[in-house]
Amino acid sequence: MTIPIYEPLNTLKKVAENIWIVDGGQIKMSVGRFKVPFSTRMTIVRLSDQSLWCHSPIQANEELFQEIDRLGPVKHLISPNKIHYAYIEEWKKRYPDAIAWSSPGVEKRAAKEEIEVHFDDSLKNTAPSYWKDEIAQLIFKGSRAMEEVVFFHKRSHTLILTDLIENFESKRTSNSFWRIVHKLGGIADPDGKTPIDLRLTFLGRKKMAKAAYQQMLSWQPEKIILAHGRWYDKNGSDELKRAFRWLHK
Repeated sequence: MTIPIYEPLNTLKKVAENIWIVDGGQIKMSVGRFKVPFSTRMTIVRLSDQSLWCHSPIQANEELFQEIDRLGPVKHLISPNKIHYAYIEEWKKRYPDAIAWSSPGVEKRAAKEEIEVHFDDSLKNTAPSYWKDEIAQLIFKGSRAMEEVVFFHKRSHTLILTDLIENFESKRTSNSFWRIVHKLGGIADPDGKTPIDLRLTFLGRKKMAKAAYQQMLSWQPEKIILAHGRWYDKNGSDELKRAFRWLHK
């Protein structure tokens, strides 16, 4: 693998009570002329009604589906931003009664890429009644290119992000080209941040982003789960302050 993946793959890994991550394999995303490799990770929360809330579903195999089925019924499939949706239709076929939740711009993006996906409801700036007592949420505004919905699992003090922080481990990246790209993009561990191309889309609009950042900081996260790279199992608030210092420049 060009970049590190986090084995074992396609199996539940407990973060805290009623919250798990699942690490997936490497994908390649088209960015201009390049095929950029990314590791993948999803988050699963078991709600008080024993139903499962699945954030950014990854490509699954039968063994993973069976493991998830033993946790409880899948009820919510979450697209947190417009580039994290590719496997929701696959999961929807497996769990036809689940509600597929769209993020800002994702339906337009899917149509442009000619990917068939059906959403049942859309995510707003506040959590719906299904999970509002257990998971807080907000739309991180200010970008001209992409808005991400961020979540906070209250009981475990866990912030759940997707692409607002990426944190690739250079020491485990075999290809020197990608080590340089990660460093230049500001997404190399231990100083992973919002990728530079996404940061640039906030120019002149940081006031909105700062309001969202302050709300996340007020949650006082202890852990921060990321979709790409090493996530933070401690010192969440400090990592948040470090990663978003670009907002104050």
